[in-house]
Amino acid sequence: MTRPGRVREEPSGAGRLRDGPLGQEPDAAERRQIALIRRFGTVGVLLLAVGSLGAGASPVINPVLGIPVLNLLPRIPTVALACSFTGMGIVVLAWLGLGRFAHPGRAHPVPLAQLYRTMATWSLPLAVGPPLFSQDVYSYLAQCKVVALGLDPYRLGPALALGVGDPLVRSIPNIWRATPSPYGPLFLSVCRAVPGIVGDHVVVGVLLQRVLELAGIALILWALPKLARRFGAPPATALWLGGLNPLVLWHLVAGVHNDALMIGLMLAGLSIGVRRLPRVPPGGAVPPFRPAEAVDLALGAVVITLGALVKIAALPALGFLGVIVARRLGGRVRHLALAGAALAAVSGGVITAISLGSGLGFGWLHTLGVGSTVRSWQAPMTAIGALAAGLGNLLDLGNHTNTTITVARALGAVGSLLVGARILWASFRWRLRPMAGLGVFLAVVVLLGAAVQDWYYLWALIPLATERIGPRLRTAAVLASVVLALMAMPTGTTFNGRVFVLPNAYVAAALAVAAIVFAVRRPIPVLPFWLVRTPD
Repeated sequence: MTRPGRVREEPSGAGRLRDGPLGQEPDAAERRQIALIRRFGTVGVLLLAVGSLGAGASPVINPVLGIPVLNLLPRIPTVALACSFTGMGIVVLAWLGLGRFAHPGRAHPVPLAQLYRTMATWSLPLAVGPPLFSQDVYSYLAQCKVVALGLDPYRLGPALALGVGDPLVRSIPNIWRATPSPYGPLFLSVCRAVPGIVGDHVVVGVLLQRVLELAGIALILWALPKLARRFGAPPATALWLGGLNPLVLWHLVAGVHNDALMIGLMLAGLSIGVRRLPRVPPGGAVPPFRPAEAVDLALGAVVITLGALVKIAALPALGFLGVIVARRLGGRVRHLALAGAALAAVSGGVITAISLGSGLGFGWLHTLGVGSTVRSWQAPMTAIGALAAGLGNLLDLGNHTNTTITVARALGAVGSLLVGARILWASFRWRLRPMAGLGVFLAVVVLLGAAVQDWYYLWALIPLATERIGPRLRTAAVLASVVLALMAMPTGTTFNGRVFVLPNAYVAAALAVAAIVFAVRRPIPVLPFWLVRTPD
């Protein structure tokens, strides 16, 4: 219980929370246009799904090769890849077109039911097709089999534990075959059931693994509107930007990344934790802390920690939940310390219980950096280290690539901690609101990290979607989503080094998309939504 008192006055507008733009639902003409956009996007998703049969991240033993007619696609990779690129372009354009109806301040925003229906329609073809954009799902299956056999996945890589001839190991990229698992004990404990159900059947195993990730996506779609209402963003905008985003379709639905489960648990925990906290107006009295609020906060901390036991990137959300609690208690430093200690105790208890209860122990804490094995060209700190090594070679100082990259990555890790602490403090002082702070913090973690993948940007983008961000930041988020979505490679590789395949496929897809856009320019305008002047 806390003594009633006064909270510090927050910046103008910080206490005004709204459900989104007020107004009626779209009229009949707008509803027809929304339906056309959904069908337009569905055509793109179907093209991508068909192309995935020949241009997807298929296993080494591709089952499509044994199916008449469909086995033509793997034999004509340029056509399959052009089909995939065409579908990707159409989906991105459809998403932009739909954004015109989810823009903040619009008098007639698209109903959430329409967005959920669109998400279901666009996800289904990708959910039943081959993996796309990444081969990580095969690593998941192999690591889960290692656990199912009673071996330690944090000491043994799949190749050493199962043998290089194992059907699951054969589909893992060579660089990951010998590495231990970087994933938390919750994820491996849940998915250890998959090999027990399907054995070494790769296709059914991928589908079951996808069910887990779809559960995470369902949590994201459930939590986004709730958090948006709480933190001031229009729910339709949040669901469109954070849920219907092409990167979500590409990497969480089609790519089967366990980031879906991690992000879903993180958002669900935040939503549960704040659902009954009162909204104290600026300068208003702090009401007594109720037991129901404490239960919600404890449950929210538990759920967020479960997300961190899938991938550790969910853990910073606990810090920002602590900021929200501290401001609820009165906004003093002692309140921040109290909230942090309480949430840390809950989280520590959950981590200990699951680590020991799963039988996997705390070995996962020693393998969190496995992803840095790959020198990702997208990681700025790795690029800086490589550039420094190149300059050293030019100056005849010797080849010190490993050293310079290690130093650059270490500086990035220290920088992430320092900047993260600064962002957390700014959120506590309400110079940066909590969900925006969480999004910016995770963006810093990604940019200064040792390894960067396209889907890592979703860690930051999805929380940011729940805040009422300005038009410039929203436009930057949309542009980044479009660029990353169009740059993604459906195979998850460089297409086996056949360099002639890519330019031919890109040219064919560009011509096809241009022809399709010209044909539908009147019924489905594809004017980017950020060029449409609407009040913010």
